[in-house]
Amino acid sequence: MTTRTLTFLAVAMITARGVAAQEPEIDAFTGFRKTGDWELVRANCIACHSAKLITQQRGTAAQWLAMIRWMQAKQNLWQFAPEVEQKIVMYLAQNFPPQADRRRAAIPPDLMPPNPYAPESHPANQ
Repeated sequence: MTTRTLTFLAVAMITARGVAAQEPEIDAFTGFRKTGDWELVRANCIACHSAKLITQQRGTAAQWLAMIRWMQAKQNLWQFAPEVEQKIVMYLAQNFPPQADRRRAAIPPDLMPPNPYAPESHPANQ
């Protein structure tokens, strides 16, 4: 190998190490990036459901807040102090943002099977 090639390889290795060092570590238990308020999210969110339910979701800050409000209204999630709620929402929005390729398009109604629970399908209505 030439000196030029060795120099190029050395620079490439140092650059690659620097890029890898910038990526936050992933928590083995939750799959959360160990950055910012990840422990606050872990402590409050996986008390009721698995971390996988969080890591497979995506949303903006407004969408994450809407999910929290739904859980508070329908699933008996406790109220957070405003600063705690803001930290949780920001962590989720930054680490699990919307991604267009993560969700399939809705199935057209004409391709859906009949709904056995629809009122017109119920035996008492026939």
